[in-house]
Amino acid sequence: MRLFLASVSAIALVACSGPASTPAETAEAPVEATPTAAPAEAPAAEVKYGKAATYKLDPNHASLTWRVKHMGLSNYTARFTKFDATLEFNPDDASATSLTATIDPTSVETDYPGDFKAGHPDSPYSSFDEEISQSPDYYNAGAFPEITFKSTDITKTGPDTGTVTGDLTFLGVTKPVTLDVKYNGVANFPWAPEEDHIGFSATGTLTRSEFGLSAGTPYVGDEVEIVIEAEFAEVGAPAE
Repeated sequence: MRLFLASVSAIALVACSGPASTPAETAEAPVEATPTAAPAEAPAAEVKYGKAATYKLDPNHASLTWRVKHMGLSNYTARFTKFDATLEFNPDDASATSLTATIDPTSVETDYPGDFKAGHPDSPYSSFDEEISQSPDYYNAGAFPEITFKSTDITKTGPDTGTVTGDLTFLGVTKPVTLDVKYNGVANFPWAPEEDHIGFSATGTLTRSEFGLSAGTPYVGDEVEIVIEAEFAEVGAPAE
């Protein structure tokens, strides 16, 4: 009798418990990932400008390089070593900023490594640099002793970037050229603590045939890339 009652009780418990759960039903529901917020961008560094003043180029800390394609294989690179510039700088008003510059074409340096006279016995010039600067086919410095640039429009494109458009006069021809400019900052040297020094990097291109210089084409490219690094020193007020 006891065995019978125990069996009945066990059957009743099984019946009341309902169907067994499947593995899929017993698995825990996946936990949805909480989207993480994108890291906040660091605030842009404050740009420090030099004061509004007249600045002269520091020739000891400046370079003027040009590059032109050679046979489509490389960028032939040379530079000018004598040039000057005056900057009327107003950090608050680009329209009140202006730039004038002059370049001595006889200061071109190509670093020609070979024996120029041996390779060019009929040339009246003693070096490749002299030929580039003096030949009527190239810079013709005897007739055109200066290359000049005078800004006509300066536009600020960002806190430390801008464009400088100006009239470039080369071989007696004047054409507009635009430079993309990066302002690098201001510094005060220990020996002149009140005098601001400001620096810029600039790049631009020109088409040399537009100025009448087509020697060497098509082996030498027509587009010339200009690369400038320049520091300017504030011009102090004249002593009374």
